[in-house]
Amino acid sequence: MPIRKILHADCDCFYAAVEMRDNPALRDIPLAVGGSAERRGVITTCNYPARKFGIHSAMPTARALRLCPELTLVPPNFDKYREVSARIQAIFHELTPLVEPLSLDEAYLDVTDVEAFQGSATWMAQWLKAECLKRTGITVSVGAAPARFLAKIASDWEKPDGLTVIRPDQVDAFVRTLPVKKLHGVGPATSARMEAMNIHTCEDLRALPIEKLLDEFGKFGRRLYEMSRGIDERPINIERERKSISVETTFERDLPDLPSVKGALTPLCEKLSERVSRNGNPPLLCLFVKIRFDDFTTTNLEARGLAPELENFDHLLEQAWQRARRPVRLLGVGVRLVPEEARLQLSLPFS
Repeated sequence: MPIRKILHADCDCFYAAVEMRDNPALRDIPLAVGGSAERRGVITTCNYPARKFGIHSAMPTARALRLCPELTLVPPNFDKYREVSARIQAIFHELTPLVEPLSLDEAYLDVTDVEAFQGSATWMAQWLKAECLKRTGITVSVGAAPARFLAKIASDWEKPDGLTVIRPDQVDAFVRTLPVKKLHGVGPATSARMEAMNIHTCEDLRALPIEKLLDEFGKFGRRLYEMSRGIDERPINIERERKSISVETTFERDLPDLPSVKGALTPLCEKLSERVSRNGNPPLLCLFVKIRFDDFTTTNLEARGLAPELENFDHLLEQAWQRARRPVRLLGVGVRLVPEEARLQLSLPFS
């Protein structure tokens, strides 16, 4: 069985990169793409000069402007970003049909059986970078490795415009010294827990038996055991299943009470209905409501067996709001979809 060759391609500060490509005057100044502070927007992404000020995605725009008063803010243009993304994804597919897009700006590619470039994953990565830059003006960082999670780590290793290759004979040495916080799924809480256990690198993880990892981290313990040894057998998934459809909005001013929040529900439900219809009215698993209060706490409530009608969302909203009884800054509604496997089973005839 051939050794797997996985590439992870990740566009550098994608939305900001598109804006800088279209307006070169933005290239060397702090730039962010996001909503306005007046409308309590957040930063979608920012360029590298802005990151030097501590600005990052999902940061409230008002805070970003305090960190960097000279920050240039550009509203997002998702139609333009989707068009550029489609061109980049098309380049990926010229190399291999085994492409798993993760978002508009990144994807996994399985190039194990690609015979072009004499089968060299390094040469393939170089070609991808050159073609994306030539055809779209966007720089892409690429990581190449025998395992998915390592390819993703590698693509981030020398950003921006990076190319990092982890050869099969380098995996063991690379993983041993890898900080555990670099592992996918190790967030701040898990990282702090590991710190308390004196686990800092994958070498430290390897010292623990799998039983101990399962006791401490549940099912994730097995993933930690495997990743600390460079193991990741997950295949490239070329058909990503949509799991939910939702809409949400952040209000310019907090909605002070339940009647005002309910008043904002109707247009959201109408917009959700349009999206569900555009997706072919798929079978629904449940409805859900999301509320973010003025203190930034968030609550979600869902219910099965209900039609996606205003009355049902209204009932869910009332129950969810009762959990905090505070002014509301964000409201969202959505539906979770019946998984594809379950849909197929439901459609099978009785024998």
